[in-house]
Amino acid sequence: MIFVISGFLKFLFSLVAAFLLVVGGDFPYIRDIFRGRTKPHAYTWLIWTITQGVALLGLFYGKGGWGSWALLIGTLFVFFIFLLSLKYGTKNITKFDTVILIVALLAVVVWFQLDNPLLAVIMVSIIDFLGYVPSFRKAFQEPWTETVISWVMFFVANTFIIFSLAEYNPLTLTYMLTIEAANLTLIIICLARRRVVKLNL
Repeated sequence: MIFVISGFLKFLFSLVAAFLLVVGGDFPYIRDIFRGRTKPHAYTWLIWTITQGVALLGLFYGKGGWGSWALLIGTLFVFFIFLLSLKYGTKNITKFDTVILIVALLAVVVWFQLDNPLLAVIMVSIIDFLGYVPSFRKAFQEPWTETVISWVMFFVANTFIIFSLAEYNPLTLTYMLTIEAANLTLIIICLARRRVVKLNL
């Protein structure tokens, strides 16, 4: 009976995670993109499209259970936001950002050669964190070009994804904990810099 309740709770956690990702995170973010308030960094979302797709496979391989399905929904929206960033994204792209993109893509090539699932997940976690770097820089310079509430919802939703995992092991936790730390970092950068940088209306 305890197992059934535990499994049911994990299912509920996955539903909450999916709801928060889509309604609390993705919808406001996409809305603000069309309103011209949020300007996603194309490099960041391209890297995430690749990494989340493979990290998702890692969750399935590691028996992530319902948490895998919640991340699947998130991955589809990441790809959609990447497509939007090609037209509506920031023009604040530096040579440093390009270097990060090249390093990340080269790391992807190495990552695909790995025959060890754990090493692959560790590598994809590193690459995914590299994907945040251009957005960290942009958020520091232009903190009002991100929808902070969306990042808060992403953080909370990912917490529920962790709760909904069927098993806890390096395969299922490494990637999730990495993006939790990165999301929290981006939130802190935006909130701290908004105290300094005024909103240009």
